[in-house]
Amino acid sequence: MSMTPEQRLDWLETRFALIDLTSDYCLGFDKRDYDRFMGIWWDDAVWEVGPPFGNFVGRDGISAALETILWPAWAMSTHYNTNLRVASEGPDMAHGVSDVYCIGNTSDGQSQTVAATYTDRFERRSGEWKIAVRKVTMHHFSPLVGITLSPPL
Repeated sequence: MSMTPEQRLDWLETRFALIDLTSDYCLGFDKRDYDRFMGIWWDDAVWEVGPPFGNFVGRDGISAALETILWPAWAMSTHYNTNLRVASEGPDMAHGVSDVYCIGNTSDGQSQTVAATYTDRFERRSGEWKIAVRKVTMHHFSPLVGITLSPPL
């Protein structure tokens, strides 16, 4: 498919915006930066986390999940998001898939490792890209027995 220079520039800007959204998800969650994390979602977004946490609808549902379920469950976390591939579904919709590895301590002090795949539907509304749907497919959610993650001494 041939693109005009304007279309190519728009696609490059789109790709950078989508990379920023996937990074802001991880940074917002890990740094407990509520505004950064919530800024990536459309008001009617769906966050399908699945077991063991659940699925959440709309900014209110996502906010409640973040503040009452997920942040309380994790004392600290670090997400590594990689292998982002995006495909245009028209000028204002794109799909993405990426892998994530997360390591951290749950609120009870248990170190955990999580591997998952994020499948996203991104939408541009009024010139701004955000996540409309994020489906999390867990590959493992496992304790690191006998290991405590702590800052270096």
